[in-house]
Amino acid sequence: MDQKKIGLFLKELRKEKELTQSQLAEHLNVSDRTVSRWETGSNLPDLSVLVELADFYDVDIREIIDGERKSENMNVEMKDTLVKAAQYAREDKKQQLKKLTGCILSGFGCFLILSGFTVFPSESGWAAKFAILGAILIAVGIFQVLKKNRLLKSTGCFVILLLVMLFIDFTSVCYIRQAPRFAYKVEYGDEMVIHHAPFYSVYRYGRDTLGEYYQVYIGHASL
Repeated sequence: MDQKKIGLFLKELRKEKELTQSQLAEHLNVSDRTVSRWETGSNLPDLSVLVELADFYDVDIREIIDGERKSENMNVEMKDTLVKAAQYAREDKKQQLKKLTGCILSGFGCFLILSGFTVFPSESGWAAKFAILGAILIAVGIFQVLKKNRLLKSTGCFVILLLVMLFIDFTSVCYIRQAPRFAYKVEYGDEMVIHHAPFYSVYRYGRDTLGEYYQVYIGHASL
């Protein structure tokens, strides 16, 4: 394949249309430099652009590839195959971009969950916010990657992540003796503080003293 010959042929076709490089670039939605590189032979058009050029100049794709005119018409089946191949290439590129986006979102979501459980104190409202936001990002990332039943699976993933985080938080309250991260309400009394978390309540006596201790009750209570 002689790229310089192809470039000269593309230049000849453009001049036959009485177009400048800028006008052709605008029609194809590319830059002037791109058209110039085609015509100097330093670069070749993508397959999808090649099909568009053949239609625009009303020539056979094989004529462009060979860099000269031929007498026979382009085989319709071959043209359809090239068009489908170009469409496949575009779809594949789009899928790869979606997968990359999904992986980045899921990775950042894991980072946020880890930050919520390790960086912020359990009493901080940011701990639960970061963890929940991380779970949402992971679910969105999975939605981007999957092809079938995306909404159902990504929603299921979010619910499972949320339940796992609630379980870890409950375990931390029971064994590490710390305030629940996912408390949605806190009541303050003279001698105790009650943290209301989903499915259970935590009574905290002697807050911030040496004699501080916790009692965990399944269900809810109030002062």
